[in-house]
Amino acid sequence: MQQYTEDELVEQLRDPARQRDAFARVVNLYGEKLYWQIRKMVLSHDDANDLLQNTFLKAWTNIDYFRGEAKLSTWLYKIAINECITFLNRQRNMNNVSIDDTDVFLLERLKGDEYFDGDEAQLKLQNAILTLPEKQRLVFTMKYFDEMKYEDMSDILGTSVGALKASYHHAVKKVEEFLTKDI
Repeated sequence: MQQYTEDELVEQLRDPARQRDAFARVVNLYGEKLYWQIRKMVLSHDDANDLLQNTFLKAWTNIDYFRGEAKLSTWLYKIAINECITFLNRQRNMNNVSIDDTDVFLLERLKGDEYFDGDEAQLKLQNAILTLPEKQRLVFTMKYFDEMKYEDMSDILGTSVGALKASYHHAVKKVEEFLTKDI
């Protein structure tokens, strides 16, 4: 299969005759990366799959509005993260959880997820991450797990690089404190 640059894909997405094939390439190119970003936010495989489909559906229905001011990948990440935040807020409402509380309902879902094959240490790490405020959790997972550059995070989240670095630093401290408090 031929490799295309992001600019070439965007050009093809703008061409009605090539749009469908180009979008299929976009799904192939970004599907796995987006799945794992979503999965880190919602923890459940089934929820992540649903949200990934929602992300691509929203991207497809809004493709004509993509102006190319940001990278295509940045635009897709923004859609995915917004889908996750909407989903998590709905889940919090259903579970009567305040946005300031730990999202323990996610940990319970993770424990029951047949696709989760982690050990106690991984569960403890996920629990530590769930104690973080939503924005810190997002920054932590993007930096720690995906090794995403602060500049890319800044484009996606619309936050300054300095604020993201501070947020990550605070998140790391909180996770370390959580993981070492019983030792």
